Amino acid sequence: LTLVNDVLDYNKMESGKIVFEQTQFNLSQFLDEIMRSYSFRSKAKQLNFEISKSVNLPEEVIGDPIRLNQILSNLLSNALKFTNTGGIKVTVRETERKGKQSKIEFIVSDTGIGIAEDRHSAIFDSFTQASADTTRHFGGTGLGLAICKKLIELQGGAITVKSEPERGSEFTFSLSFGISE
Repeated sequence: LTLVNDVLDYNKMESGKIVFEQTQFNLSQFLDEIMRSYSFRSKAKQLNFEISKSVNLPEEVIGDPIRLNQILSNLLSNALKFTNTGGIKVTVRETERKGKQSKIEFIVSDTGIGIAEDRHSAIFDSFTQASADTTRHFGGTGLGLAICKKLIELQGGAITVKSEPERGSEFTFSLSFGISE
């Protein structure tokens, strides 16, 4: 079912038929819910899990919480899948505010297996994983990061990765949100 949903989402994005909501939501509560959801899974693997929110984050923002959840869930699921010791950290901070717009940066870092530098751009391609044996060892379709990249770019953002084998990975993306009254 996950594979079918991923393929359908990816095709919808490719054909330009995806619509982004502009809904007001509480960013802090949204992040607390992510914390609750992923703390159980990280505890099951005996991993540390932390979400660090900067103090200047707007409380209420206007954007698409469902797509933001989809992006973070893909990144966090990968972090959990590829991390066996240490932990995962999500850092959220406002990098710019202009009028009623806030640019917010999200960083998902882990102490997992890491990714060789020559694979950094390829991991964002559809149906591609970091190495030929990744599917055999860890499962997955190779669509999660492609979906993340598309969702972020379609909302005017960008995603980058810093990673080294055996040193973990750090995925950074920024999105702009409206700030409610």
